[in-house]
Amino acid sequence: MKIQTHSDLSDFKFEEQFRDMTMDPALFTHEAHIRLAWIHLRRYGEKEAIRQICTQIKQFDHHHGNGTKYHETMTVAAVKVVQHFISKSKVSSFSDFLSEFPRLKTHFKELLDQHYSVNQLIQPEAKTTYFEPDLLPFLCKSNEIDSQNR
Repeated sequence: MKIQTHSDLSDFKFEEQFRDMTMDPALFTHEAHIRLAWIHLRRYGEKEAIRQICTQIKQFDHHHGNGTKYHETMTVAAVKVVQHFISKSKVSSFSDFLSEFPRLKTHFKELLDQHYSVNQLIQPEAKTTYFEPDLLPFLCKSNEIDSQNR
């Protein structure tokens, strides 16, 4: 069976193929980014999910691209946004999660814009170092994030 979309993979296979960098990069869409966060947050908790996702996306970007697409602040912020919605959810499948919170798929930029000004995200250092939101803080403190170990 030819894989057409990330949703053709079980959560286990999705995580495995992404971690092992065997996933077709064309499958790693915005929705797949959200799914990666959803899987990791549910399995490992926020701190470990952030650590693993940052490491894996950086590796995936270097392996399948030129290593310039990764953005630390946006990656951590995205995980925190997904965690917020997970804390409000009662569903157990990713497709149900997206149905419950369609804004994650359709208006994700607007969700981040509630926390960050454009100037905060376009700073060159924000690509390599996690910046706290400058508009609306996340509930989790950044001291739980050890960006030196990524």
